[in-house]
Amino acid sequence: MTDINYISGHPSRDEDFDLYALGALDAGERRAFESHLAECADCKEKLAQAQGRVALLAAAAPQVDPSPAVKQRLMRQIHADAVVSPATPSRSSPEVEYPRRGWFARWWAAVLLPAAAGLAFATAYLWVQNRRLDVDLARLRVTMEQQQDQLQQQLQQQEQLREQFQDAREIAALMAARDTMIVPLTSQRGMPQGSARVVYNGQMGMLYYDGVLDAPPAHKSYQLWLVPKDGDPISAGVFNPVSGQDTHWMMKLPKGLDPKAFAVTLEPSGGMPHPTGPKVLVGAGS
Repeated sequence: MTDINYISGHPSRDEDFDLYALGALDAGERRAFESHLAECADCKEKLAQAQGRVALLAAAAPQVDPSPAVKQRLMRQIHADAVVSPATPSRSSPEVEYPRRGWFARWWAAVLLPAAAGLAFATAYLWVQNRRLDVDLARLRVTMEQQQDQLQQQLQQQEQLREQFQDAREIAALMAARDTMIVPLTSQRGMPQGSARVVYNGQMGMLYYDGVLDAPPAHKSYQLWLVPKDGDPISAGVFNPVSGQDTHWMMKLPKGLDPKAFAVTLEPSGGMPHPTGPKVLVGAGS
């Protein structure tokens, strides 16, 4: 057995405080220890630290029940150690020996304390690693979201290009058709100035507007109308151009319309179901 001594009146090793906090000291050891604690503030502080360490290890270590065989061997050893007469510490000597500890105390100091400390270290290490993984996952999530936004923008750009390509094909087909009519629109006296043309094919049901016109007054919009030979005018688009800039668009209309004229009127902002304002541009149909 290994003896633990007092050095200069104080317990010589930190493990003595851990063993006391664990309740692993024999009765004689405990009494000697408590007698010294009653007079030593420094050792009380060390004991408080040891109790904190033990509490931390107890929280970190998993609860495992020993087998019945281990319990029986432990109890036999404790009972055998109990019959050994402990030495009584002498306070007249500067170095007072502790009573010899039992088998359980030596077993805890040599095996369980290092194992529990290793388990606590492993638990702290895994916690740090998990925190790092959380940070990495958060960064990866941000990167994925940014890539998804970029992909969405690319898809939108591709869709816009596809629509522009489709419009270009339709305009080319409209221009190439033999029965397509091109109608110039001229400004009316006292109205905003500009010029435009309408390219229209009744069999295809397609109309293309292209022109330059002064910006409309505040709270007003321009509206293009197809005026058929029979029936009410049909809206072919509402627009608010910038002065000096070209405006154009493609419009699909019911097929088979026979236009008498095309006209651009000045309407309340957003347009109207039927013409209500003055004519700004006018062009005769077929």
